[in-house]
Amino acid sequence: MIMDLTNLLYGVEGGVATVTINRPDKLNALNHQTLQELGQVFDAARDDESVRVLIITGSGEKAFVAGADISELLEVAGDGAGAATLAGFGQSILRKLDNLGKPSIAMVNGFALGGGCELALACTLRTGSNTAVFGLPEVSLGIIPGYGGSQRLARIAGPGVAREWILTGDMIPAAEAHRVGVINRIFAPEELKEGTMKMVKSILKKGPLALQFGIEAVLRGWDMSQGEGEVMETEYFGKAAETADMKEGMAAFLEKRKPVFTGK
Repeated sequence: MIMDLTNLLYGVEGGVATVTINRPDKLNALNHQTLQELGQVFDAARDDESVRVLIITGSGEKAFVAGADISELLEVAGDGAGAATLAGFGQSILRKLDNLGKPSIAMVNGFALGGGCELALACTLRTGSNTAVFGLPEVSLGIIPGYGGSQRLARIAGPGVAREWILTGDMIPAAEAHRVGVINRIFAPEELKEGTMKMVKSILKKGPLALQFGIEAVLRGWDMSQGEGEVMETEYFGKAAETADMKEGMAAFLEKRKPVFTGK
């Protein structure tokens, strides 16, 4: 159940849940309340059987999310335990995207810096405007990423890219983020929503359980050797083969028609 939302807009239409971080006067910065509200909507999207895909974006043209709320970071300056607790809370919220069981897409329409970049990295996929800017500038504040960014960026783009982004704190243009694999697809600003929805529509045509198993296989495989990962992959392959969706997909292919998946 979603309580009243102050900093987010949330809606579901046609199998797609859209979360808009709505603090444009603060460039959609992630404060504690916003993170709490994100946790609520992530849980709601997970539990809502009508939701097949989750999109996250930012309000306005300037920012997806320009970072964590600096005023809250100042409150834990000099307090190592308090800072670790703050980081752990942020990590727990973004981890909900790993456990969503459904594809999530960050539709990045402007600055995605610090915590905003980490939120985008936590999503299954990322689309971006060609004017978007990414970065992990925490070292400029004397800290490091705290919401899982150091780990996810290294896994998505490799440790070399992660070290460069973290150690320089540089602003990374969308074209470079796309080149290193952080952005999956890049569009002109006026085409971002349409292009993202084209990707979403492609995903919606696929079997929901197959999507879930595919996401889980990649996530679990990050920490495995190639051989271990292949054994795990066979387990998911077997699970998929037991579903009604697998039978429907094969039958539809042979009958030259579009499949009607039920997620069973």
